[in-house]
Amino acid sequence: MKKILLFAIAACLLGCSSPAQVSWKDINTAATTDNSKTKKLYFMDFYTSWCGWCKRMDRETFTDPTVAKILSTYYIPVKFDAEGDQVFSWNGKEWRGTPSQGRKQPHSFAYATLGKSMGFPSFAIFRPNQELMTVVPGYNSAADFTVILWYFASGDCDRYPFETYKSIFDKEIRPQMNKALNIK
Repeated sequence: MKKILLFAIAACLLGCSSPAQVSWKDINTAATTDNSKTKKLYFMDFYTSWCGWCKRMDRETFTDPTVAKILSTYYIPVKFDAEGDQVFSWNGKEWRGTPSQGRKQPHSFAYATLGKSMGFPSFAIFRPNQELMTVVPGYNSAADFTVILWYFASGDCDRYPFETYKSIFDKEIRPQMNKALNIK
């Protein structure tokens, strides 16, 4: 009886899947990653500790298996505290945060990347050479974020305007994406 019970528990544990995980890098690790061979894009999540929508993205969007697979396969995913005081070099320039004395201030890199309309969450996609491609502001569901991530990862951003891409994604693009990601 004990063997049957142990077998049942083991089968349940093996069959239970945990949420998909993205292996996030900090800015210093990402900035010094040798990307010359992989030529992956950089995906940067600009977050703050007080941002509820940032936490919801972590909980609901980034744990989606398709989103996690795209980020892990085609990007170097980076979490960046937009109010931190990190010091690092990015794309040949040194960046410094402002140590907080009470209310936190935006990091100079966050301000330079996101601009005056800085809101959280915000995401930036950089080319393999660390040049900015685009900024994606605000919360996105896993379904919407899949389209955005694949648009840049696949290189389709060079072929289609985004509105056209969204309209053909499910019928024309998703099958190609699923095949590339080995998703059934």
